[in-house]
Amino acid sequence: MSSTYTGERRTHLRALAETLPPHGLVGRVIGGDDPMLRVWHPGTGRRTIVFAALTTGGWVFLWSPGGQGRADDPDRTARALRDTLDPPRSG
Repeated sequence: MSSTYTGERRTHLRALAETLPPHGLVGRVIGGDDPMLRVWHPGTGRRTIVFAALTTGGWVFLWSPGGQGRADDPDRTARALRDTLDPPRSG
């Protein structure tokens, strides 16, 4: 049986997953008692895993490399994920 914490994590991850398509990203919640969100950019093939964590300031999303977004602003988090997964900019 899942804990309340696990249920809240899953709820936040699902909300973020629903926000991704307008930003050109695809997401899928994976994991049973340790849910996480697999996010990928179909155009570039780049991907990352997003975790939801409860902090003293509220729920946040974390992803590699060093990404972070607030769970209460999934649209802004989706934009940040898009920036992470867009093609690297040539200098």
